[in-house]
Amino acid sequence: MKSLVLAEKPSVAKEIARVLGCTNKSKSYIEGPKYVVTWALGHLVELAEPEAYDKKYKTWALEDLPLLPQRMNIRVMKETSHQFKAIAALSKRSDIKELIIATDAGREGELVARWIMELIHWKKPFYRLWISSQTDQAIRDGFSKLKPGAEYNNLYRSAVCRAEADWLIGLNMTRALTCKYNAQLAAGRVQTPTLSIIMEREQEIAQFQGKPYWQLQAQLGGFTAMWKQQSSHDGRLWQQEQAEQIKESIKDVKQATVASLKVSEKQEQHPLAYDLTELQRDANKKLGFSAKMTSNVLQKLYEQHKLVTYPRTDSRYLTSDMAATLKVRLERIAIGPYRDSAKAILKKPLNITKRIVDDSKVSDHHAIIPTDEPVQLNVLTNDERRLYDLIVRRFLALFSGPYRYDETSVELAVKDQRFYAKGRVEKDKGWREVYTVSREPEEQEEELALLPTLKKGDQVALRGMIVKSGMTTPPPRYTEASLLSIMEKHGLGTPATRADIIEKLLSTETIERRGHSLHPTAKGKQLIELVVEELKSPQLTAKWEKQLEDIARGRGDAKQFMTHIRTQAEQWVGQVKRENKEYKPHNITNSRCPQCNEPLLEVKGKQGKRYVCASRECNYKRMAEPIKINKRCPQCRKKMELHDGKAGKYAQCRPCNVIEKLDDKGNAKVNRKETAKLLKQYSNDGGGLGNSLAEKLKAALEQNE
Repeated sequence: MKSLVLAEKPSVAKEIARVLGCTNKSKSYIEGPKYVVTWALGHLVELAEPEAYDKKYKTWALEDLPLLPQRMNIRVMKETSHQFKAIAALSKRSDIKELIIATDAGREGELVARWIMELIHWKKPFYRLWISSQTDQAIRDGFSKLKPGAEYNNLYRSAVCRAEADWLIGLNMTRALTCKYNAQLAAGRVQTPTLSIIMEREQEIAQFQGKPYWQLQAQLGGFTAMWKQQSSHDGRLWQQEQAEQIKESIKDVKQATVASLKVSEKQEQHPLAYDLTELQRDANKKLGFSAKMTSNVLQKLYEQHKLVTYPRTDSRYLTSDMAATLKVRLERIAIGPYRDSAKAILKKPLNITKRIVDDSKVSDHHAIIPTDEPVQLNVLTNDERRLYDLIVRRFLALFSGPYRYDETSVELAVKDQRFYAKGRVEKDKGWREVYTVSREPEEQEEELALLPTLKKGDQVALRGMIVKSGMTTPPPRYTEASLLSIMEKHGLGTPATRADIIEKLLSTETIERRGHSLHPTAKGKQLIELVVEELKSPQLTAKWEKQLEDIARGRGDAKQFMTHIRTQAEQWVGQVKRENKEYKPHNITNSRCPQCNEPLLEVKGKQGKRYVCASRECNYKRMAEPIKINKRCPQCRKKMELHDGKAGKYAQCRPCNVIEKLDDKGNAKVNRKETAKLLKQYSNDGGGLGNSLAEKLKAALEQNE
């Protein structure tokens, strides 16, 4: 008899199969003496679309809302149905005695497996593989400590509640707003309050009125000091005359007297290990990565290279059973740029404190740290290498001592005016030594200036006085790093979902990136005005997230939670129906639809801008600008445009007036599949670095001829 192992992705399944000694490969599974390893392709099963309940719901209509099925149906996704059928067939084999769920160890992974089990009508025993890294040893250990699947029933209930709540709130509100205002307006349980937070900041900036201020700076022997009314004052004066008067009153003084001097020994403990949100924040600030990019690169480090532990964690601590493995992990990373730091740490017994190991602060998964897998930095891409560098240096910092320094605060008297300065003398770099070669410029600028050796009563030469002017600034717009922080603070989403929420807001054109900042669009500003007030509240969403977490821990009531969600969806749809607000399309153009004469809207797509008819009854659309393909002009070498003419498709370089035919089918219309095929054919997506541009052009031309 054999065990059926269900992984989430083919790449993970192959690694598990290799470790378990499964060598007989098939199209949809890998078999061995004791195990048959198969895989989902992400989600194979999803919540059914509205038309599955009634065909009339295929057409969006305000009068059909709200959609509140008493029992939510699930269905097999068409595009991956072949793999579902393969799993169903394996489950019916007489030699399969049990199922081992080996999908990602989290809420989403549990849902992937359980929905498949529900539709294949699994009745035999099942177990759960729960591991925090993809190394061979972790897989072996995990299979030796399988847990009964029923232990994760609460996690599954929580996952179902989350999915159904997102469907009921998101679908009903999106359809209600879209139908009411005849525009593509997407709303959701988490994305709408996140957009609301961005809009609140935008309003603060718009309402902000800058105010001028002045500061008085004394140029002393080797350092500068700032005038303040008292030590706790920020030194700003709101009237220039006052600053000039103070300067005038002491202009003849040539020396300042040290009125008081305080030296304090201070220390900074090492930062905590990374959870996903903290790593996304750091990667955004230091590497310029988006939250989604960090998630994608991190997943490769976890799955493909096996160099880091499970990524989607919300804990910044390790568990006590890991303490024995920490030395081996340090030995593994004692290479290249980390060798000296790691070796210095390994010379002494590891100082494992409560800032590193604390079982009470770990729920499903511990913090992200390196694994004990051998490291080959040269096989990593540049992005993988840079993200791995952040994780390794943070891990090394955990076992380094505190950063220690003496901070000197000095108060200087110039007649009856007081000037203040601070400085520090570094005593022990401690954990900061790990970051010496990678410190960011802004971190270096935060260092306090060095002061000369002083004592109370000393006379210091006063070499000059400067009045500096400034202007108060509005609060800054959110970057992805600061937005992740505020989302975490308000309990919006989970570490695993926050990046996708930001990407959803970007893809629906409610916010946009400008440099490092996130700005609401004209569409986003209107959407926030049109959406119901309660849905904008981060507090309500945070309350729901807490309830979902309680359900996962066995402390919540799933039925009661869903009853509340249905009631909320019904009330909100009613509010939208009663509203008499107006939506003005932000992307309306001066062009008219040739079929119905309605205005055309400009919409961004993967292949460029398109014009679509504003009427939902009309399906007219066309490209706003020609598609650029990677076929190059033989004269100027620039990318050519894809066009459709009476004689078929052709590539054109407008500046050189070069035209090359692409096919001889003679179609008047550009078929979407053919266009995609052409784009793929003339794009650099699989040619390899060894193929020159000339060789590709020659091959393409020969094929067309």
